[in-house]
Amino acid sequence: MASDRLVAYHPPEWAKALSCVPELAMSNTPIHPWLVPGVPDGFSVSIKRDDMTGSTLSGNKVRKLEFLMADALKRGCRHVITCGSIQSNHCRAVAVCARQLGLTPHLILRTDATDAEGAGCEGNVLMDRLCGSHIYLVPKQSPYLTHLKPRMEKLAQDIKASTDEDSYLVPIGGSSQVGLFGCITVFEEMRQQGVLESFDDVVCACGSGGTASGLSIGNYLTGSKLKVHAVAVFDNAEYFHNHCIETLQEAGLGHLRSEDILHVVEGHKGKGYGISTDDELDFIYQVACNSGVMLDPTYSGKAALGMVRELRNNPASFTGKRILFVHTGGVYELFDGRMAPLLQQKQQSQPTIRMWPDVNGGPL
Repeated sequence: MASDRLVAYHPPEWAKALSCVPELAMSNTPIHPWLVPGVPDGFSVSIKRDDMTGSTLSGNKVRKLEFLMADALKRGCRHVITCGSIQSNHCRAVAVCARQLGLTPHLILRTDATDAEGAGCEGNVLMDRLCGSHIYLVPKQSPYLTHLKPRMEKLAQDIKASTDEDSYLVPIGGSSQVGLFGCITVFEEMRQQGVLESFDDVVCACGSGGTASGLSIGNYLTGSKLKVHAVAVFDNAEYFHNHCIETLQEAGLGHLRSEDILHVVEGHKGKGYGISTDDELDFIYQVACNSGVMLDPTYSGKAALGMVRELRNNPASFTGKRILFVHTGGVYELFDGRMAPLLQQKQQSQPTIRMWPDVNGGPL
């Protein structure tokens, strides 16, 4: 029974006035100091490890899915349809979560592949395929509102016609009024962990706008003096502020201005969404060597590098010196092959792999 999987959710006192409070909850992730290369003297950086929300469900996407999937079960849906890029962390989390709940995942993925074989079996796609997801490849430049959302709606109609089963449509990135409460949960965790007293600024990656909007709303409702910075890895500030405005209106907070509660940081998406520069990949490597924290090349890698550059070049944009970076996950993107050339180059210039064939001799 779907109802057997639902757990009562009790929102924090400061969030009870929001519209449409859902019915599911999530657990804590740790915060610890973070040795990030390039941070200027005088600043201290810590990290909220939302990359540790689970194994195959790793990342902040599952925060929203806790509530979205509860809504799907409550509505009696048997299929879940969503969309994203070919290496989408969100789509991978949807696929895993759907199978755990006995639902069938359908993923509409943007790619430049010209046939089904072009999807590959690397990174998040490997997880998608291991879950037996129904995958539909569409042109890489397909916009959400005009190309992806209509496909999702048509697919739901086709499934209904052929099986008489309902589908639950999850918007890109899981960013919706229901998904908002995943971010409310994160902020309540942060409040209980003493973030409001121990830090001055919070930084996160901004790809669909859901996490940034949710953290900003939580920050406002609690009366916190933190400043929320969202490093754009896709599109621009206008796009994300418009999304935040929509979220505010849906949550019954239409009197607020997005610009007053959220600082969208531009200039750090590099060559574009999901496209890596050598500097970005080298930064990911340096962070892993320095701290053992794995950043992904699409979201957290760009956002953390953007944070470091802003601390160096635009320190006045920060409220204080105590910075908390929210790691939103995405580790499986590291397995899509793009790191291999960099690591091979490092091996040639600074070898870390050596052969040791003879137990009586030394490494060669």
